[in-house]
Amino acid sequence: ARAGHPVDLLSTVREWAAAATPEPATAEALRAATDWVAGPGLEAMFAQPGTPVFGTGDGNLSNYLWDGTRVRVIDFEYSGRSDRAFELAEVTEHISVWENDPAGLTAVLDRLELTAEEAARLTECRRLMALYWLLRCRRETRPAQADRMLALL
Repeated sequence: ARAGHPVDLLSTVREWAAAATPEPATAEALRAATDWVAGPGLEAMFAQPGTPVFGTGDGNLSNYLWDGTRVRVIDFEYSGRSDRAFELAEVTEHISVWENDPAGLTAVLDRLELTAEEAARLTECRRLMALYWLLRCRRETRPAQADRMLALL
C-alpha cells in the first residue's frame, strides 16, 4: 500500500482543522470544510477500496517530466497500491498544479471515463486534498486555496 491512506489523511485533516485559527480571508472556507470533514459517512466511504491502481503518492508537478511526447515519473518515495480516485485527486488538487495553472487539471478529469462510484469518490477525495492544502499552504496562497475549497464544496 502507498503511504498516506485516505482514512489516515481524513484523521489528520480533522485534527488540523479543529485546531486551526482561521484568517479573515479563509474563515468561510475553513468553516465550511470543517463542517464537511466532520460529516458522517466519510470515514466509511474512504475505508472502502476504490478501483485499484499503482499510485505515486505525491502529485507534485516536479515529479513528472514532460519531454513533449511522453511523461516520465521520477519520484516513487510514497508510491504503492492505491485507488484511482484518490490518486487522481492527489494530482489534481496538489498545490503545485494550482500555483502553476489556475485552470488546473479539471479539463483532464472531464476526459476520463469514470464509473458513477469513482466520480463520487473522486469528488470527496478532491475535497479532502483541497482541505489538506488549505491547512498546509503558504500564507500568500491561502486565499486562492480557500476559493478552491469552497468551489469543491
